[in-house]
Amino acid sequence: MSKLTTGLAGIIVLDSDGKLIGALGAGEDPRIKNLVADANWLEEARNKRLVPLLLTDATFAVLITDFEAGTLVVISEPSTDTVLNFLLHVDFAYDIIHHVLSDPFDAMTIVDADGKLAFISPVHEKFFKLQPGEGVGKPVADVIENTRLHKVVRTGIAEVGQLQRMKGSERVVSRHPIRHDGKIVGAIGRIMFKGPEQVETLSRRVNQLEREVENYKKETVAQRIGEKVLESIVGQSFAIQSLKDQIKKIAPLDIPVLIQGESGTGKELVAQAIHRLSNRSDGRLVTVNAAALPASLVESELFGYEAGSFTGADRKGRIGKFEQADKGTIFLDEIGDMPLEVQSKLLRVLQDRMVERVGGEKPRRVDFRLCSATNRDLDLFVEQEKFRLDLFYRISPVCIRLPSLSERSEDIPLLVRHFLSELSAQYGRPVPEVDAEVYSYLSEQRWPGNVRQLRHEIERAYVFADPERLRIADFSNSGAATMGEQLGAVPPILKLHENSQGTMKETLDMVENELINSAMVRFKGNKKRVAEHLKISRSYLYKKLGMDKEHTSGD
Repeated sequence: MSKLTTGLAGIIVLDSDGKLIGALGAGEDPRIKNLVADANWLEEARNKRLVPLLLTDATFAVLITDFEAGTLVVISEPSTDTVLNFLLHVDFAYDIIHHVLSDPFDAMTIVDADGKLAFISPVHEKFFKLQPGEGVGKPVADVIENTRLHKVVRTGIAEVGQLQRMKGSERVVSRHPIRHDGKIVGAIGRIMFKGPEQVETLSRRVNQLEREVENYKKETVAQRIGEKVLESIVGQSFAIQSLKDQIKKIAPLDIPVLIQGESGTGKELVAQAIHRLSNRSDGRLVTVNAAALPASLVESELFGYEAGSFTGADRKGRIGKFEQADKGTIFLDEIGDMPLEVQSKLLRVLQDRMVERVGGEKPRRVDFRLCSATNRDLDLFVEQEKFRLDLFYRISPVCIRLPSLSERSEDIPLLVRHFLSELSAQYGRPVPEVDAEVYSYLSEQRWPGNVRQLRHEIERAYVFADPERLRIADFSNSGAATMGEQLGAVPPILKLHENSQGTMKETLDMVENELINSAMVRFKGNKKRVAEHLKISRSYLYKKLGMDKEHTSGD
């Protein structure tokens, strides 16, 4: 019993009455002839179209198909146990194969070992405007646009879930090499969705997912940058941890923020962190020193100007700060020092979100987030009519207060190490060791200039320090011969009672007055904060201020 061709074991031909006309190969086996002569078996096999045939010494797959003059029985050897199990347990195996080959939503293309088209699904033929069987035998690359099936045959590497552009649409395809006895005999390609409606829907979905992935990437990068900016706010004190928590909560909300704090506390760092952690991080952070804006130039600086709008203007014109901050954040630093006439112009922009360039004919809409900062007591300024109340409400829906360095002195060691690392990188010198006494010494000083002043003093001491160690003596050698006075190492109150010649009550009154005056200066006349700081009632504070009019007449 010889094989007719690869996989094909035999053939039996019956006439219209079921009588044997001829047999070849395995079809000549008497056992198979007798089985085919059984009318009941033949009828059942005809209904299934594809059935297994199990003999004691051989296993076959049998295809039954009728033609005009009779019935053709094709006998083949199943290539694997998987195929045999499929035929044994699925009565409608033939129908499944037919469905796979003709499914309009899952088109199939098959090429041979030479990359020539052996089969293409009817729906695919229709898509490429081919007549049935027209493409068979042609190189697949000449029939299907952007195909890679011939390359899969050559490389033997499957390509799953790839995008293939055909006739202007993106389609999802999978390509697999087919092997027989370890040799690549061809390849099969399957297109998971049919066009044009399904393809268009898939294309839109793929594009949407790609945009979402890109947005996630941008958000992740922005988040990392924001976290890095937060890390630049050095400190582990409760005050700093609370500040960072506030920034994280406020940053995603597109709401104006007023940052309040003494000079040198790092207000610009907070503004940068808010911007970087916001949804506007792709836009610009535009910083404006509000105190340095003269009324005569405020419109050209903030709103911009058209070409030739005034003498000395740039011939190309200039974009104003608000337009530069469009889709981003504008940071108005030192807003408490902004002149009143400038405040009114700023208020108009905040209300209308419209700017008109100097010399321009039509206003432009701008979309920005406002961050402001000041070291002034705006409540007091409003009372003194130095700051507009309506502008104050516009800029301060949310307020963040930065602690002074004296309120977080436990962060000084961290700040010292941070500044030394920065300076070492800047000057190309090793980071010196720091004597433990230095931290205690610096923590005991007063820092009216806050973190900025601390960095300045660290830098000066670093210049004079031994490259390997920073000592207390390096601060006195830094050029700050009166370091103790500069930093307030000896409080004036101690000197006051040492020189006092009065009674105890008079001395205590002098100490109280000195404490109150010092606090009034520190909190810039804010009596509420002075009372809270000194742990006294406001009525007692007013009483003491009334007793000491010489010291409070300027408040």
